[in-house]
Parts: sequence; structure tokens; C-alpha cells
Amino acid sequence: MAGAGLVKIKRRIKSITSTQKITKAMGLIATSKLRKVRRKLEANNKYSELFGSIINELVLETEGNNIYIDGNNSDNKLYVALNSDTGLCGGFNMNVVNKTDSIMSKEKDKSILVAVGQKGRMYFKRLGYNTQAEYVDIPDVPTIKEASTIVYKALELYREGKVGEVNIVYTRFISTVRQNVVVEKLLPLESKKSEKRNFLIKFEPAASEMIGDMVVSHLKQKILNCMINSKVSEQASRMTAMDGATKNANELLSDLNLKYNRARQSAITQEITEIIGGAEALK
Repeated sequence: MAGAGLVKIKRRIKSITSTQKITKAMGLIATSKLRKVRRKLEANNKYSELFGSIINELVLETEGNNIYIDGNNSDNKLYVALNSDTGLCGGFNMNVVNKTDSIMSKEKDKSILVAVGQKGRMYFKRLGYNTQAEYVDIPDVPTIKEASTIVYKALELYREGKVGEVNIVYTRFISTVRQNVVVEKLLPLESKKSEKRNFLIKFEPAASEMIGDMVVSHLKQKILNCMINSKVSEQASRMTAMDGATKNANELLSDLNLKYNRARQSAITQEITEIIGGAEALK
């Protein structure tokens, strides 16, 4: 009986050791990918901030009624939810799904969903949501190509009056241990009145003539920045999750090795006792 127990413990030790090797390798891969996409985010954040300030000035200077600023009188709202294509990244995907669901469930008949990422598509279908469009297989470092595809779909719905508001739900990267799920409105554009300026900006041609083309460029840049934020957050979550799984495996192995040694010592003691008892009986 003792031998059977030892075999069972040894099998568990072998199984957990194999799992530990996998989680450790995945953690290292996530760390490597995190460094790569984080460098991209740092550069893109600076560009995004500057581009955003230009768009703000453009909105302030635009005269007359404009669909991109004043809206199109539609009550429907579009939500673009950014998730990952793969799992094993802690609560990263569920946080985005729960945030989106908490908003859309209040006005489900007026809400339209675009799902980005395999996991998001799967979770939203389980919740009973019908998606207007789905985009999967997003690369580890998103490019303007992927962002443009989403932008053109959103603009198509907005220009046709099917939606009167475009929002994006994504995970903003703060640090490797902190990421926040946020909802940002992309359309209609809202101006942020800055403090009194000591400089003059003159647009040529007029701001009202440029706004259409600039909105496309702005949305591409903005969604790209959100996608990069999402990817950095995904890799950070995966790294943390895999590090936690590896530590748990270490603790389990420590407990099992102790249990194995105790069982083995008990079996040896029992065998010695039986041998001594047998020798005494032969005297």
C-alpha cells in the first residue's frame, strides 16, 4: 500500500514539474514581448499626444455645422472592445468584457458591438451579444493596417447614421502591475478648451475643409494607440499570471516532496521493523 502511495505522489510531482516548465517558459516569452511592444507604446504615446492637440485646435477653429463635431442625430452607440486572441493572461479579457457588458446592458437595443480578438468574440457570444463586425489575429505589435480596418468600419456606420456615437473599450497600460479598463468616446469630437494661448494657429485651407480628412487620420492614430496599450497590458497580465502559476507550482512541489519523503521514510521504517520482527521470531 505504501508503494502505491509513493508512485501516486511521484506521478503528481512529475506532472506539476512539466506544467511548471511550461508556465516558466510562457512567462519568459511574455516578458520578451512586453519589452518589445512597450518601446512601441512609449514612442506612440508622444505622437498621440501631439496629434491630439492639433485635432483639438482644429475642432475649435471649425465653423458651421459639422457631422464629426455636432453629431448625426442617431441615438445608437457603437462600442469597439479590444481583447486578446489567446488566453492565460489572468483577468485581462474578462475585465474588458465585464466593463463593456455593464455599459451596453443598460441600453442593449441602442448599442452596437465590434469585437476585436478571439477571446472577446467568444465571451460576448456567451453573453448573447450579436457583433456588427469581428477582427481577430491581431499581431503582437499592432500596425496602422489593423487600426485602419476598424476605423473604416466605424466611420461607415457613423456616416450612414447607423450610430451617433463611437466608443472604444480597452485596457490602458499604467505599469506592469497596474492596468485600467477605460471607455473613450471617439466620435463626435469634443474640444478641450485650453488655457489662454500666446500663439496663433492659422489653418490653410480652412479648418472646416480639412476636418473630414483629419478625422480619418486622427481615428487611425487613436485606435492604434489603444491597440498598442491593450497589447502591452495583455503581455503584462500574462507575465504576472505565469509568474504566479510558477510560484504556486513551486509551493506544490515543495509540499509533495516533503510528503513523498515522509511516506518513503515511513515505508522504510516499516520494512526494518518487519525484518527485525522476523529475525526475532527465528531465534
